[in-house]
Amino acid sequence: MIEHDVIIVGGGLAGSRAALEIARTDPSLSIGLVAKTHPIRSHSVAAQGGIAAVLQNADPNDTWEAHAFDTVKGSDYLADQDAVEILTREAPDVVIDLEHMGVLFSRFPDGRIAQRAFGGHSHHRTCYAADKTGHAILHELICNLMGCGVTIYDEWYVLQLILEEGQTKGVVMYRILDGALAIVRAKAVMFATGGYGRVYNTTSNDFASTGDGLAMTAIAGVPLEDMEFVQFHPTGLYPVGVLISEAVRGEGAYLINSEGRRFMEDYAPSRMELAPRDITSRAITREIRAGRGINPDGSAGGPFVYLDLRHMGEEKIMSRVPFCWEEAHRLLGINAVHQPMPVRPTVHYSMGGIPVNTQGQVRSSTDDLVEGFFAAGEAACVSVHGANRLGSNSLLECVVYGRRTGAAIAQYVQNRKRPDLDETPYLADATRQIQALLDQTGSYRIAQIRQQYQDCMTQYCGVFRSEEVMRAGIARLKEIQQLYNQVYLDDKGKCWNTEVIEALELRSLMIVGELILTAALNRKESRGSHSREDYPNRDDASFLKHTLAYYSPAGIDIGYMPVTITLFQPQERKY
Repeated sequence: MIEHDVIIVGGGLAGSRAALEIARTDPSLSIGLVAKTHPIRSHSVAAQGGIAAVLQNADPNDTWEAHAFDTVKGSDYLADQDAVEILTREAPDVVIDLEHMGVLFSRFPDGRIAQRAFGGHSHHRTCYAADKTGHAILHELICNLMGCGVTIYDEWYVLQLILEEGQTKGVVMYRILDGALAIVRAKAVMFATGGYGRVYNTTSNDFASTGDGLAMTAIAGVPLEDMEFVQFHPTGLYPVGVLISEAVRGEGAYLINSEGRRFMEDYAPSRMELAPRDITSRAITREIRAGRGINPDGSAGGPFVYLDLRHMGEEKIMSRVPFCWEEAHRLLGINAVHQPMPVRPTVHYSMGGIPVNTQGQVRSSTDDLVEGFFAAGEAACVSVHGANRLGSNSLLECVVYGRRTGAAIAQYVQNRKRPDLDETPYLADATRQIQALLDQTGSYRIAQIRQQYQDCMTQYCGVFRSEEVMRAGIARLKEIQQLYNQVYLDDKGKCWNTEVIEALELRSLMIVGELILTAALNRKESRGSHSREDYPNRDDASFLKHTLAYYSPAGIDIGYMPVTITLFQPQERKY
């Protein structure tokens, strides 16, 4: 049995920042960090646009209160305002801390950190490293971690959270290299496992974003919060789904329809292309539905609109958003200096996740906490994003709440003994589970079932939703779930068997997708990213509350939890 004081699952920004904070707080603690990829290949590395903070470098009139209001309004008033206050107050400090670690932010000519406009923000407050901000931050965090004595288990897949009598005691891990199993015993377990974009067939997320941490949490009997709120990013490169960062619109790009018109003036006249993501995604979808989308030959009635950078000029494009130019050129052969990019909404971010308080402690219900269990980042829901996240607040959440959760864990484990744990049944169960997958004689490849599942989620729980469509979706999901026991694996070996990992990830996707659809069906209103055609209005009287969804193989139970309102009373959301 492997032993640590703390085991962190997930090597992205939230997990690595928490590990660094624990090591800084108490260098004597034994910290393990597990990642199913190498940490630098975590999906945080793909974050492009920036990290929001009131540094007042671009706008001396900006305040944390303005940042907080923008965030709460952007969330359609579902964000917990105590958590938002912490996020926005601590933002400048964490950005300066990152700079001191060596993060190479872009600069104004006078040497100060550059800041630009971003969707839903009332001031220019997004700090950035060209359009590779996540990459710049994650690399420095991991470099700092490597000097702190943290043990990194890269390319290990976590199979199970060990939760006994309300207390987490560790995790079960599978080494992808050779199929070895290990039990890790720890005083505290933290999940920072990221999102679940691969539940859908078109996403900006990497192939590892399969919601494993959320699924393991749900299997352990812990509820998941606000799973119905799935963010569609407005500008996924068509047809590949790869993200074209909001930074491009922040630098001045236009969205145009088949008539060559900047149609956002019909939907958010004060903010235009820099409206929040849910509003912009719905606007693009409505333009396409109305026949004002564009075909590959340039004619009307097609499946995408254009993101037009041509007026920005080559120097600005290549200095401010070079990676987006590279992606369009590499994937579609488009030179964005001279040609517009085809875009349409793509699944991007999960507002919901593992419910936590502002110390990162996981909730087992509205009032109770799970002993020794913590979470942060996209996998968690402290609810700073509510029903819709503003761009450049996600990297901020990872760093602010990664740091806070690390500090809380460092205090939590002091003077605690490691829990009593018998590893035998967990090893036996994991061995049985892996062997059963290898021995299974079915008639379906993993990819066939996964594709059906992703197509189902995309068709029945997309940008617009209705009861009739979602009920049909749940019925279809149930049919596809029955096929899981008919999967067969070609690879029966133990050396680098990626089919085993894909089969386990598919199980995660199936659990997460059912939670999303069930929570969405039960929220009979439109709020933020959750847009019901049969309930087009927001209903504060009935649904100004967080969903808690409890999973079991027999079905999903839905409960609710109040929203914390301290600063701003809900009002109509207009831009």
